[in-house]
Amino acid sequence: MADRKDHWDKVYAARDEAALTWFERTPDQSVSLIARYGTPEGGLVDIGGGASRLPDALLDAGFRDISVLDLSGAALDVSRKRLGARAEVVNWITGSVTEWKPDRVYAIWHDRAVFHFLVDAPDRAAYLHTMDRALAEGGHAIIATFAEDGPETCSNLPVRRYHSDDLIAEVEATLPGRFRRVDDMPHVHITPKGNRQPFQITVLRKL
Repeated sequence: MADRKDHWDKVYAARDEAALTWFERTPDQSVSLIARYGTPEGGLVDIGGGASRLPDALLDAGFRDISVLDLSGAALDVSRKRLGARAEVVNWITGSVTEWKPDRVYAIWHDRAVFHFLVDAPDRAAYLHTMDRALAEGGHAIIATFAEDGPETCSNLPVRRYHSDDLIAEVEATLPGRFRRVDDMPHVHITPKGNRQPFQITVLRKL
């Protein structure tokens, strides 16, 4: 786990956030889905939020119960510095989603591009069990991964690409009867250099 943390700390130390391939100046797709399935009063945790501008956009939209978890403290520092005084509204959690022990439940679990980095089955199972513990009954998980025609690596790390059916099968095998798919959709992210990255977004409801 220390190797993963060192990797991501170095990534964020070496490059400006706006130069990273996953950078979104305005995370419109995520905000739209969160607003559709959640409410400003409902708790939300952003998994692997790093230096994402999602907290900024959610605060602008009136959300106040926001938590951001990331393995890299350096990434979270970027967000805290950018938000200034508004950073005090957000709960910042430094740690791995595969080891995190949530001490509360949330209405929304949002993950833009963490799950596809988990190439080992035990890590995926640990992630899903954490998600199950963290979500309230009736809560929603919004999970975005590289699609089947998406990149095979990201930040020099291998990834697993998914069709929504594959993701659902993995969830059902690990947590039988706990979640139901309520929506799925393709999404194309355009990197700062103008390259296309096909994503698959799946929305699950905890039963």
